[in-house]
Amino acid sequence: MIRLGALAVGLLFVLNVLWGAVQPREAEAPNMAEELHKHPKQMVWAHNGPGNLGVFGTFDRAQLQRGFQVYKEVCSACHSINRVAFRNLADLGYTEAQIKAIAAEYEMPALDANGEPTTRKGTPADKFPLVYANEAAARAAQNGANPPDLSLMTKARHDGTNYVYSLLTGYSDDVPKGWTKPDTSYYNPYFHSINIAMPPPLSADGQVTYSDGTPATVDQYAKDVAVFLTWTAEPKLENRKETGLAAVLFLLIMTGLGYLSYRKVWADIKKPA
Repeated sequence: MIRLGALAVGLLFVLNVLWGAVQPREAEAPNMAEELHKHPKQMVWAHNGPGNLGVFGTFDRAQLQRGFQVYKEVCSACHSINRVAFRNLADLGYTEAQIKAIAAEYEMPALDANGEPTTRKGTPADKFPLVYANEAAARAAQNGANPPDLSLMTKARHDGTNYVYSLLTGYSDDVPKGWTKPDTSYYNPYFHSINIAMPPPLSADGQVTYSDGTPATVDQYAKDVAVFLTWTAEPKLENRKETGLAAVLFLLIMTGLGYLSYRKVWADIKKPA
């Protein structure tokens, strides 16, 4: 009886599974956010090398300096790059005197002789300071939003350099019919949730003036700051590529030597008749 009962229970379970499998299912409601979301625009970057393959490429120092200027004059009002030290700007081509002058523009937290909180001028050894003391202060100042640190942004987002460029140039006033956008948000199909709290940071040509004669356009600003943030996320990118190339060449040479040694060792050994 116990066996028959167990068999009956198992048979009922199998029938229920089969019945559920053949029943028609309701079609899932389309996710409008997924339909509207766009993948980053595919741009050509000098640091990705020929064909954008990611090999042999190097940073354009002039572009990095322009990107830093855009960050400093526009983005730094809300976003920090707290993982970058002022002395790292030497990689961008700045001199020691220029780095000291840039660092001195920032006030760093410190303690006076009595142990009381105070501030001091930044030094090359310091890192770029946080814009807000904590998340609560950030949200209070930004209407509930918490601007992220941008040091590793291009590493934190898929196709990071293209993502930053696309996000900065992707704002639109043409909101599709049926899409709900709160009054405190902005429409940007390159942002994961479409509605973004950040106003368009690059609002017009001429917003930043370049001293090297490069056209001061929104598109150029976006390219330059995207490359700069790629550098902040991976300042040793060029060294990594050089090391990788050297390793590949070493392995190719050793493989060739190994093959020649193999031919030499077995050259005099006769094959069996």
